Amino acid sequence: MVHEVIIIGSGPAGYTAALYAARADLKPVLFAGLQPGGQLMITTDVENYPGFPDGIMGPEMMQLFEQQVARFGTDIRHEVVTRVDFSQRPFKVYVDDQEHLAETIIVSTGASAKWLGLPGEVHFGGFGVSACATCDGFFFRGKRVIVVGGGDTAMEEANYLTKHAEKVYLVHRRDSFRASKIMQDRVLNNPKVEVLYDSVIEEILGQSEPVKKVTGARILNLKTCETQDLPIDGVFVAIGHKPNSDLFKGLLDMDEVGYVKVQPGTTRTNIPGVFAAGDVADAVYRQAVTAAGTGCMAAIDAERFLATEGH
Repeated sequence: MVHEVIIIGSGPAGYTAALYAARADLKPVLFAGLQPGGQLMITTDVENYPGFPDGIMGPEMMQLFEQQVARFGTDIRHEVVTRVDFSQRPFKVYVDDQEHLAETIIVSTGASAKWLGLPGEVHFGGFGVSACATCDGFFFRGKRVIVVGGGDTAMEEANYLTKHAEKVYLVHRRDSFRASKIMQDRVLNNPKVEVLYDSVIEEILGQSEPVKKVTGARILNLKTCETQDLPIDGVFVAIGHKPNSDLFKGLLDMDEVGYVKVQPGTTRTNIPGVFAAGDVADAVYRQAVTAAGTGCMAAIDAERFLATEGH
């Protein structure tokens, strides 16, 4: 059987693509992947998605997305795609040795934040540890936070957090930043930011009872080998994101980091009939609402492709 559209990956992009494709009677098959629901599954409160005035928990929101696409007949499969063949249509998608054929493909495999590898990142994830200032900065009004990193992302996060936080420590393992000059200047001239050069977080400190939260961070100075415990309320890891695009290496055009390239104003990749939506193709915004928007675009792009290219 040749499916009209196969969607690889869930999250806001994949589910929205499925919603539009299902309503267009394209009978989409969605492979939910390793982490069904994407990064929102490790997010606690989502307060910036339109239509939820009281906010909503990330996992609950993704459950609602899934229920909605299932209602319109999406075939959701909780399986991981292990290999693809885009050399000719119909395209081939494999789950281990099982082959699936499709006239169009929507890639919505998302991206993953890079982490430091500290146990506290896992334990306090969503309870004071975050990788997205625009998502979670609001919860740190009047608080003290740490941003880890030295690139443009770290500068942006630090600068943004000064709108909410009382104090921002910028922890960087070297004695100079790799960020652009303009971004550095903004941060270095901000009175709320204190830079800790040649330093790393050795341990994230916190409590589990009565409320799980971060209470501090142990900072190691790499030059002096001295440690200090800083009382803080949040840790923002800003050492970059990695798009989940390894499956498509050598097939789809990507930038040097691995973000899938799409034609401006569309979700079309370099292979006609293959579309990319959400964070796997977005190095700039990385928000649930923008991912959902490109998921909608991808479904419409696929529908139009099928109408013009035939089956």
